[in-house]
Amino acid sequence: MRKKALKFLLILIFCLPCRPAIGTELADVQAFLIQLVKEIPTRPRSALSGSGFAKNVSAMDKSEREQAILTQFMRGNLPDFLRRLKPVQLMSKFEDGKTIAVTIFVMPDYLAIGSDRDFLITPMTLRIATEIAIRFGFVLPTRKIVDAIFEQSEFHFTPNPMPPGPQMGSVAYFLKHAQKIEEQRRTSAYPLGALVSGHKKDVVLTNRLAGALGKIAIYGWHWLSGIPIQPLSTIHGKNYVDYSHGIRLVSDTVLIDGEPRSIYEVLEDPKLATILSDEGPIRMVRQLMTIRHPYSIRPASASF
Repeated sequence: MRKKALKFLLILIFCLPCRPAIGTELADVQAFLIQLVKEIPTRPRSALSGSGFAKNVSAMDKSEREQAILTQFMRGNLPDFLRRLKPVQLMSKFEDGKTIAVTIFVMPDYLAIGSDRDFLITPMTLRIATEIAIRFGFVLPTRKIVDAIFEQSEFHFTPNPMPPGPQMGSVAYFLKHAQKIEEQRRTSAYPLGALVSGHKKDVVLTNRLAGALGKIAIYGWHWLSGIPIQPLSTIHGKNYVDYSHGIRLVSDTVLIDGEPRSIYEVLEDPKLATILSDEGPIRMVRQLMTIRHPYSIRPASASF
């Protein structure tokens, strides 16, 4: 009965415009959701805005910019709405006739630096993305999770591919693409913090990386029809980044029929993994998420 109450209340909390007042059980659910983001530091009151950050890193080389990105996130400089996770449910019926539901909890949008009023979705290398994810208690999605997020999104952006070229990884391109996204935000009626998709490719986990640890895997950027612009690809090296990439974080705690479980255990399980991965179990998932990184956080006195 307790599991059913938790599951029911999670649905109510995320699906109704106003949160229901259902006493102790509601408090339990809210405590559970808060626990999922407890490793994300509180954003400092003096933190840079998204536009301020972009201005400060525009003249940096890539290595310096990556260091600045890492430091900002490690200090909690991300919008509050990203801390309000959204549930996405995936289900599978097995040969024995049993249906199992897995509820994952994802950030409503891609990682961004800044405040709710002024933020910049921030493309970054795989090494920085995984370091931030581990620090916050999250993982990267699989291809199947990306598809489920798109299917269950409350709002779909129309993709805005930009001309390819050597400037695709520049801050100028990041800003130009962000402007295109913001134009769509302004013309839509969805509230900030709604589950959205369609405006970026995802950096993902895949078994293809098991034999190619020096690569990055990208997938997605769906058209409104649901067809992705980017098939699953590991063509680029792990240090590659361009304006079209987004980092969508997934909590490393999931619910299986209402019971909390580690997403690592699920992705490694021969049976359960098929619910979250169209490749079956993800081999080396823990290693893929904990690769050693060359970047380190600068002292707190630094400007980034």
